[in-house]
Amino acid sequence: MIHSSAIIHPSAQLGQNVSIGAFCLVGENVIIGDDCVLESHVVIKRDTSIGNNNHFFQFCSIGEDCQDKKYAGETTTLEIGDNNVFRESCTVHRGTTQDQRITKIGSNNLLMVNTHLAHDCMVGDNNIFANNATVAGHVHIGDFVILGGMTAVHQFCHLGSHCFTGGGAVILRDVPPYVMVNGLKHVPQTINAEGLKRRGFSSDSIMQIKRAYKALYRQNNTIAEAITAIQALAQTTPELDILVDFLSQPNRGIIR
Repeated sequence: MIHSSAIIHPSAQLGQNVSIGAFCLVGENVIIGDDCVLESHVVIKRDTSIGNNNHFFQFCSIGEDCQDKKYAGETTTLEIGDNNVFRESCTVHRGTTQDQRITKIGSNNLLMVNTHLAHDCMVGDNNIFANNATVAGHVHIGDFVILGGMTAVHQFCHLGSHCFTGGGAVILRDVPPYVMVNGLKHVPQTINAEGLKRRGFSSDSIMQIKRAYKALYRQNNTIAEAITAIQALAQTTPELDILVDFLSQPNRGIIR
């Protein structure tokens, strides 16, 4: 169903069973997959590709030009996967030519009220961004990440899979996989054990991840020494491979 007040650009492509509410705007070269729902007053700007079964609540602004003074109107894109929920007033911006020209969101993510995802971000699957979480440009986020309410992530940071930030956290450096960050002190506290239990991680795997955390944060190791120790643990716990890979990347440096 398309409401009579909605404005759909002639070049837009709509899948089957798409519902578009009152006063929505769908821009040039937008692709919307099957079974998507746009509640009232949703804006989907140009060069945005959306998969199937996504739900956009009122006042979302998706695929807008980025907030970067270097942006000069170049053609850039936003790509969204399947089964995502964007609650009220979410904002997501397209990429820039300073990166790969694309902002990308995977599948099965929940972006709560008033969350912001800036240009050139790469977001995986099954993540939850709580109310007012703000992610700056060029940030990479893995899978099963939870950002607590009012979390602010600095540009170019990487957040590994299964990490967790408490409410009000200010993330200025990379957060390794599995690590839980306290919202007030902005320092690592422990691993996200409860989240891992909910996702079916075995008790033995969680124990090994705790040992890897201690090697990284509790034993006065350098990063290189911690990587060596975690590689040894990964021989019997393949879940630690993503932690080794993450720590081996030359990024902003991890939280310590």
